[in-house]
Amino acid sequence: MQHYQRIRDLREDNDLTQEALCKKLYMHKTTYTNYEQGKHTVPLDFAVLLADFYDVSIDYIAGRTNTMKNGSVISLPKDVMDVLQKYSALTERNKGKLELFLDTLCEQQSPQKETKSSV
Repeated sequence: MQHYQRIRDLREDNDLTQEALCKKLYMHKTTYTNYEQGKHTVPLDFAVLLADFYDVSIDYIAGRTNTMKNGSVISLPKDVMDVLQKYSALTERNKGKLELFLDTLCEQQSPQKETKSSV
């Protein structure tokens, strides 16, 4: 993956438009657009600025690793990993259905917790 795709993904993952990001970073939109489209190479100082802004590593921005932070390895229990793998295999439609079902379960569970804790 090329670094310009990474910076676009980071921006979109943070629900930012190019305009909003450029305002926050005090830069001209055309300059940023050229970086994101791969028309110009991202300078090191700007890559560092983006890494700090998004709280990720430079290696992640450069596409050298898929780990967002240096040394941050998340250890999850096997049952959680199994659920994540199954979720990843679902279609987008079925992911949406599952998320709605989970929301319903959480809503139903909340009053039960309050009732048990007040007894």
